[in-house]
Amino acid sequence: MKAIKVILIAAATFTALTAAADSTSVTLPTRWSLAECVTRAKEQNVAVRQQRVKAQSALLDTRDARAARLPEVSLSTQQSFTNRPFQSSSQMLSGSQVVSTGSKNSYMGNYGLSASMPIYDGGKTGQNIKLAELNSQIATLNLAAQELTVEESVTKLYVQILYAQEVVKQDSAQIDLSRAQVARAKELLKSGLLNRADLSQLESQHATDCYQLTADATTLADYRLQLKQLLELDGDYDLQLASMPSDADALAPLPAKADVYAAALSQRPEIQAGQLAVSKSDISAKIAKAGMLPTVSLQASSATNTISGSGAFFDQLKRQWNNSVGVTVSVPLYDGGKTKNAIARARLDRDSYELNLLDTQKQLWKTIENYWLQAHSSQQQLVAAQAQEKSARTSYELTSEQFRLGLKNIVELVTDKTNLSKAAQQQIQAKYMALLNIAMLHYYQGNQLSL
Repeated sequence: MKAIKVILIAAATFTALTAAADSTSVTLPTRWSLAECVTRAKEQNVAVRQQRVKAQSALLDTRDARAARLPEVSLSTQQSFTNRPFQSSSQMLSGSQVVSTGSKNSYMGNYGLSASMPIYDGGKTGQNIKLAELNSQIATLNLAAQELTVEESVTKLYVQILYAQEVVKQDSAQIDLSRAQVARAKELLKSGLLNRADLSQLESQHATDCYQLTADATTLADYRLQLKQLLELDGDYDLQLASMPSDADALAPLPAKADVYAAALSQRPEIQAGQLAVSKSDISAKIAKAGMLPTVSLQASSATNTISGSGAFFDQLKRQWNNSVGVTVSVPLYDGGKTKNAIARARLDRDSYELNLLDTQKQLWKTIENYWLQAHSSQQQLVAAQAQEKSARTSYELTSEQFRLGLKNIVELVTDKTNLSKAAQQQIQAKYMALLNIAMLHYYQGNQLSL
């Protein structure tokens, strides 16, 4: 049975690896939606595939537990050759007969068929089957939990990439502004309306903007690499996302915290696994109690043997053939308190599992409340940032025009440009913080945010 289990696990692993190898031939999307990323991660992510193998192994453990009720049958044979160099004659036991021989050599063969089957073991086998089934269910839930963990990571990285893309876009816009300022300043320098120090300050600002673009582009590349690793894509694969959400998406109404928590309690696999763990401890207690009860098993055998010099081979098989059947009863009297300790340990395990479940439920509420508060706060910040960015842009445009006319100096121009850049960054950050936390609320509610 163990050998079969190993073979099946190896076959499952080989199938998973083969699927991964073949995945490179699958046509991949040109631009990835969030749903496509999640689907790919659940199918190809290594951590998910490893958990899937564990779930298959737990299913085989259940089959092993059920097989304990079945009889065990075995066929055996023993062949032996004996040499007696210093005996002129000897006597040997062949089954129930004493055989005398004058040969110094003899050859003996034993052949047997035996079977045994448990009749009663205090219910231990039945409880072991229930325990194995629960373990299989928990392994399946752990697989679902791993899939959700990967989905959460994919969602976060997806939103982070969208954020980084918009930051890079904003950086490019800032570079265009600073480049235009430098070009205008050079014209003013030629006409004598601007000194060299002011031009150097604008060129320095342009270099700073270019540096910021490089840093933000590196961050974007890192986010893309992390997502490609979750999706099990090649490092040089050009991953492009399909979404570019608007401010309206980030200002969507938030689901009620109580509704999200209620849905999470009924759907989250870690909650269900915690509940099954409590039931598993009850079964472990029943298995421990079965150690106090007697066990009954049935044995049967059919055997024969042959020996050289004792007649024809088939005649010996017939004469020495014997059948037997028997019942074994074992009554436990004293085991040094091991069974009593096992029962007490099972009860303590139940208490521990119940406390773990309560802690998981508490942490779940805390997580959901934090996401809700952050989403609400980010939405308010986004509304304020929109107004601030609009005001900063108007101020910069007026200052830029006045600078061209010589009514504003270089310090005022750079200050207004910095304020505009800061306001745009705050707007982008508030937008994607809101989107991320809204996505997490939908995720815990059992829904996927459409991005």
